[in-house]
Amino acid sequence: MKKKGHTSITKVKNPEPNLDDPDWIIWAAWADRITFEEIEKKTGKTESEVIKIMRRSIKPTSFRLWRKKINQKSIKHRKKFEYSRKEITSKIKKDNYL
Repeated sequence: MKKKGHTSITKVKNPEPNLDDPDWIIWAAWADRITFEEIEKKTGKTESEVIKIMRRSIKPTSFRLWRKKINQKSIKHRKKFEYSRKEITSKIKKDNYL
């Protein structure tokens, strides 16, 4: 029997730190769905500043992995993300009509 007023907390592997925490920028940079534009809007840090922070804050091998991930995926930039989403939806529509 559950106690009244108790809500369970879902555990997340990498929970989001507070926006005031310097680790938030690192967390957001690794997150796939947060663009550089959103990071700049929330923190005032440009893409080049985020790259410098990542270079200083994480191990060199992790930094190279992150840069490879960022350069391969188009979702860290809003325009590229929106363009890739349009391509996917148009492909889905074409596949459904065939």
